[in-house]
Amino acid sequence: MVAQKSKNDFTQNVNPFIGSASQANSLSGSVFPGACMPFGMVQLSPDNFDAPEEPASAYDYVQKTIVGFSHTHLNGTGVGDLYDVLVQPITGTPQWQPGDAAKPRSGYRSSFSHATEKASPGYYAVKLDDYNVDVELTATSHVGFHKYRFPKTDSAYVLFDLDHTLDKKRNYWVCKVIAAHMKQADAYTIEGYRLLTGWARLRKVYFVVKFDQPIQRTLFANGRRVFADAGLVNGNAAKAAFGFKSSNGTTVQMKVALSTTSISDAYKNLDAELPGWNFDATVAAAKRSWNDLLSVVDVEGTEAQKELFYTGLYRNFIQPNNLANADGTYSGTDFTKHTAADRAHYSTFSLWDTYRATHPLYTLFAPQKDAAFINSMLRQYDTYGYLPIWQLWGDENYCMIGNHAIPVIADAMLKGIRGFDYEKAYKACVASSTTDHPGAPFSVWNKYRYFPENIQSQSVSLTLEIAYDDWCVAQMAMKLGKFKDAEFFMKRSSFYRNLYDPGSRFFRAKNDKGDWITPFNPLQYGGNGGNPFTEGNAWQYFWYVPQDIPGLVALAGGTDAFNAKLDSMFTLQAKDSDVNGNASGFIGQYAHGNEPSHHVAYLYNYSGQPWKTQFYTHKIMNELYDNTVTGLSGNEDCGQMSAWYIFSAMGFYPVNPASGVYVIGSPQLKQTTIRLAPGKTFTIHVTNAGKPYISSVKLNGQPYTRTYIAHSDIEKGGLLEFVMSDEPNKEWGVKAIDRPVK
Repeated sequence: MVAQKSKNDFTQNVNPFIGSASQANSLSGSVFPGACMPFGMVQLSPDNFDAPEEPASAYDYVQKTIVGFSHTHLNGTGVGDLYDVLVQPITGTPQWQPGDAAKPRSGYRSSFSHATEKASPGYYAVKLDDYNVDVELTATSHVGFHKYRFPKTDSAYVLFDLDHTLDKKRNYWVCKVIAAHMKQADAYTIEGYRLLTGWARLRKVYFVVKFDQPIQRTLFANGRRVFADAGLVNGNAAKAAFGFKSSNGTTVQMKVALSTTSISDAYKNLDAELPGWNFDATVAAAKRSWNDLLSVVDVEGTEAQKELFYTGLYRNFIQPNNLANADGTYSGTDFTKHTAADRAHYSTFSLWDTYRATHPLYTLFAPQKDAAFINSMLRQYDTYGYLPIWQLWGDENYCMIGNHAIPVIADAMLKGIRGFDYEKAYKACVASSTTDHPGAPFSVWNKYRYFPENIQSQSVSLTLEIAYDDWCVAQMAMKLGKFKDAEFFMKRSSFYRNLYDPGSRFFRAKNDKGDWITPFNPLQYGGNGGNPFTEGNAWQYFWYVPQDIPGLVALAGGTDAFNAKLDSMFTLQAKDSDVNGNASGFIGQYAHGNEPSHHVAYLYNYSGQPWKTQFYTHKIMNELYDNTVTGLSGNEDCGQMSAWYIFSAMGFYPVNPASGVYVIGSPQLKQTTIRLAPGKTFTIHVTNAGKPYISSVKLNGQPYTRTYIAHSDIEKGGLLEFVMSDEPNKEWGVKAIDRPVK
């Protein structure tokens, strides 16, 4: 599918502040409001914290001070990193320490007011009250563009801090700046780099800075040790301040270009993307790029619904991030320099989150990008022998569980998306399903046919998720005519049954002797190790068999027992002592702030009660999403939280992300028009939008009673019509349930 362009301005519906505030007893969306390009390397945004950890974006709307503006950020992740090349325009004598986030005028941070703060795709602005400096920011893919308006002063400076990182004191994914360097190359130019560890084991960040007026004064420092007019600084706490003449209203512009490979490549990126100094034109170009991408779909609804929809779409298009230079060279997963034929090498793959709905969203709205992402994943296979699990800055960090690049590739392959080598991709999926690697000991999987908890932590979640990945490999094998492989992986995909306990009626952990591990409390949460469950409990993970929901219904005792248990899922309350700190967005045991619950409301469609799916999806959209700064019930997780809303607001969701079908819920938008190939559209029209229950459905003018729609039907173009009601139609969809799984 190739999207047609629209003349409408879709960026006006994007509000980057949605979900940016922390809230009592819940997580923020951990999102940043700053300037970036679609899938760009640079995310230029304000940081409220000197040593960010939570929120991982370094921005929290409830804060009152800004420590500076750094050039790279993660969008809604549960763990932080990046925050590269922090800068802060200041007046007065430079202070070399950032100060206390809760204390204005401490260190070099400044207080600010949301009244002066503005954000839109590709643009951010704020006034630093303590310095009386107006800040405007925009970006190209590899370059951050700053515009500062200083007051009349003899001491206008731009301060750089290369020691700004995630929390260095925590005892996991310990962060350390290994080396940093800054040098004044001429009166207008600074260049440098930093090497550091953190969530990504080794990151190299090279940069070049250009000012539009000559530097008048230079101070370099390493920690608190200051070197006046030294010309350069080396050290793991390198900082610098560059002074300028400032009459009343003096404007200083600055461009900061990044590269993962070298300083010379940072120069090339600057020359290729931003040779001039027209700030407004750069803002306009960023807006055009965002608008072209957002125009793939046109929706009608309330202003709040449109803000949620397009802000969510915007956040799904922030990453994965292209780390390749403008000429296509990049630092590979082997830390050597390579060249990408398509000039793109993507990283930031939060796959445990994004395989569920974000990547299926790409197959629908940006299939050519999905192919490019897969090509980048295959480059890790070339180096490691297996696909990414959670890849950041080109490096595998092994965060989370499963091998969920596999369903991403399976989904694209089964939908016929072109642009990557199917045979190579299949070999990579097989290798990723048979080669022991951290968190996935397949020799254990093959021997026990489950993961024993005393051998592999998070064993129940891992057993269920690997079983799903195996089903995905089997589907690819069948498509490619590799039937022996398909039989092997289909058999393994049924191993989930080996941890079902008919006594408790839950999936439970066993040891390597085959004994159930006791005590067992189905309400007890696990985090990310030391417990059989990952960011969830036995209630949430009971439903994770997307490849064989009819089999799960049978395990539960049939449709009546299955529905009774599903009803309890949405009503049963847990004790506070049982709930993990990162769990949020509760409706009973349903926890929308955590991905394992995301498909659960749609499961009534598989058990003859689709009106309950309609009820709960409507409830989730209306109670757990809004267009305010607290409008997300959990971490955005690189777009997954918003992808759930985007699909659900249109009226369906990919319960099995690699099945090629979407399960129908309760459409919220009045109308959605998806632009496919030129001259072809797929439109979803909703009569009585806002009401929860489906009264009737038509597809291309004909009555439609299936509770799912195939991706292939959408690709053909056409019209899907819903009539909604305040009362459920308990006849619709019940007899034609079929099996919305291939």
